[in-house]
Amino acid sequence: MFYDKKKYIQLYGELFNEVQSKKIFKDSKTFVDSIPQKDPQNILQEFLSDRFKNTFDLKDFVLHNFNLPEEDNIKLNLPKNRSMEEHIMMIWDFLVRKPLAIYNNYSTLIPLVDEYIVPGGRFREIYYWDSYFTMLGLYACGKYDIIKKMINNFSYLLDNFGFIPNGNRVYYLSRSQPPFYSLMINLLQKINNNKKTDSYFVSLLEKEYNFWMKSEENELLKMNKHIRVVKVSEENFLNRYFDSENIPREESFSEDSILASKVNGVSKENIYRNIRAAAESGWDFSSRWFDDGKNLSTINTTDILPLDLNCLLGYYEQFLSSLYEISKNKFKSELFRERFEVRLKLIRSKFWNEDKGYFFDYDHKEGKLKNTYSLAGMYPLFFGFAEKHQAEEAAKNLENIFLKEGGLSTTNNNTSQQWDAPNGWAPLQWISIIGLRNYEFNQTADKIKTRWLQLNESVFEQTGRMFEKYNTEDIKLYGGGGEYPLQDGFGWTNGVDLALIKNLDYEFVTGRL
Repeated sequence: MFYDKKKYIQLYGELFNEVQSKKIFKDSKTFVDSIPQKDPQNILQEFLSDRFKNTFDLKDFVLHNFNLPEEDNIKLNLPKNRSMEEHIMMIWDFLVRKPLAIYNNYSTLIPLVDEYIVPGGRFREIYYWDSYFTMLGLYACGKYDIIKKMINNFSYLLDNFGFIPNGNRVYYLSRSQPPFYSLMINLLQKINNNKKTDSYFVSLLEKEYNFWMKSEENELLKMNKHIRVVKVSEENFLNRYFDSENIPREESFSEDSILASKVNGVSKENIYRNIRAAAESGWDFSSRWFDDGKNLSTINTTDILPLDLNCLLGYYEQFLSSLYEISKNKFKSELFRERFEVRLKLIRSKFWNEDKGYFFDYDHKEGKLKNTYSLAGMYPLFFGFAEKHQAEEAAKNLENIFLKEGGLSTTNNNTSQQWDAPNGWAPLQWISIIGLRNYEFNQTADKIKTRWLQLNESVFEQTGRMFEKYNTEDIKLYGGGGEYPLQDGFGWTNGVDLALIKNLDYEFVTGRL
């Protein structure tokens, strides 16, 4: 399946540049999600012939020729005296999208094969890593059919594109997101009472793993020019986030262009690549990716080996080894087991700071650990990869550094970026709670769970809405920072909160290795 971005006038060309540069919409994503009302080439010709006329108004022209996406905020006529749990149960139906019966060739939306849940607000399409956490809530309330349909959609994308894009939009086809497909298949196993996993899903799991592990030469041992793989020793490799393009993100064209114009001594292409790589991480943006730990202008994502990504891929290796063992494919089972054992040793050594007692990202260019404390450091506990003493130290630091009145803060830095302090995000609360339970730090896990749910309940009582992020330090304030206003809906908050309310955090404990 091939999509040429240059054929979409919402993504490329003079009209696109003019609309995005002049910011005729508050949100740059509005125009790229709009749909031409007639042949785009006719619209473009009209624009080129009329643009310099005294009577020409760019916004009027766009409004006359494009159907804009639906309103950002969900305005629902729901019962007023509903609880947060009741609200979440009601909101699922409003976040469901059906596959397109008739595909509009002018739309940037990539059609899917089944129903799916969107996060909400400006996020009008399916999103990769968001969806796993949304599925937790669907699982908690027995909505197994929609989980299966969403997995079908991700399988379809993976089968057709060779990877799972950030979301089902044409402008997302140069990058993925944190690879949670393996955990989705694991969830499917739970739904199917741990019956043998279909070989179709096993082949797709390996296909996605290969996407993250391939080089430009597509030969692992000749990895000098790498994409998402970095050679860290003579025989060992680890992974990073990347993006195959080095231009401004279409959905954030103005923001990226302005930032690049202000940075001296670094090429614009380098800035754009690193911004896009950070977008692939899902943490867009965070001091994790900044050279100085403070400013977006120092972003250098591609130099960093992210702890969370390498844990996720370690889980792929472990999971694939077990699946091939069940199917009696001894060769592949041993191959992935060996790869996992190598990665596990690297996770326990290369990402661990003994002096600080915590896991950190690794800067492969500088050859040293980063110093930003972030909740990515809980991924080794989430997967049971941490040694006992590492888990003990990490749990202490979690409580001392991250735990606030409203749950866990994302990092120890307040930079005005949304993936930094004081913001807390539902998926990272879940990762941390499960990680703590794996190592039997249940008292701390309970404290986080209680504070997070109380914060969400408090905000819900004030607003009647669920949000994508929350201020964990001052519970009288809402979450903020980043490129766009606070979004409501909200898929993964609904999912994690419902899973916690139903005490699924006990069911999902896996224990340590």
